[in-house]
Amino acid sequence: MKHARRFFLMAVVSLLTHVQFAAAQDSINVRRNESSLPVPGNRAYQLSAAAWIIPAALVGYGTASLRVNELKQLNVSTRDEINEHQPAHISLDNYTQYAPAVIVCGLNAAGIKGRHNFRDRTILYATSQLISAAFVVPLKHIVQEERPDGSNKRSFPSGHTATAFSSAQFMFREYRGSHFWLSISGYSFAIFTGVYRTLNDKHWVGDVMAGAGFGILSTELAYWLFPWINGLFTGKGKPASTMIIPVYQYKSLGIGLVKNF
Repeated sequence: MKHARRFFLMAVVSLLTHVQFAAAQDSINVRRNESSLPVPGNRAYQLSAAAWIIPAALVGYGTASLRVNELKQLNVSTRDEINEHQPAHISLDNYTQYAPAVIVCGLNAAGIKGRHNFRDRTILYATSQLISAAFVVPLKHIVQEERPDGSNKRSFPSGHTATAFSSAQFMFREYRGSHFWLSISGYSFAIFTGVYRTLNDKHWVGDVMAGAGFGILSTELAYWLFPWINGLFTGKGKPASTMIIPVYQYKSLGIGLVKNF
């Protein structure tokens, strides 16, 4: 029973990898034939109902662990068992949270191309991190859950885990249509990060679960929003417009003409 508790987090998050694998393999052939152009309505950028299932389950579990006595007790008993074994605290999880995103850049530099070019990948990843921060940072201040080590009250949800899983989901989305086994390798870094947030006594199990859910959801939302964000940069799809602006500079009055094509 002790060993079951000890590896509870690893087992549940590993289940996430297997569910992602099954869902992606069912649709991989369809995605290979889709256009890669980031236009609204393209199925590659649609947020399907299935994309909500795993994040909702993980966030739901994490949220429930704040109130449900059985889950709160599981948080405590898991920490107690970890402390019995006194694992060494390491800081590697500060870096592994970004590993999948770094690997994507490295693979593209080595000629193993993902779905998007450098510019689009940068926009997508930056958007996912902004969305993740928009979830995580306010919740930390609203929930005020104390960390296991008592260092502060910013435990829920785990920001490291959110970043790690958003990065892993980013790698998955970039390579699932061309190098599927490579695309799921990023989850190993995400799982490692989540596990070590508990082993380092920085988070409860529920914090890590919620962080994983928010991370995956953040990347899914980033891909869904990408056609519109891309349009803001390129101006594609916007009607041409002309604007005349009065200008006063160095005691001279004039007009400026701005035309948007």
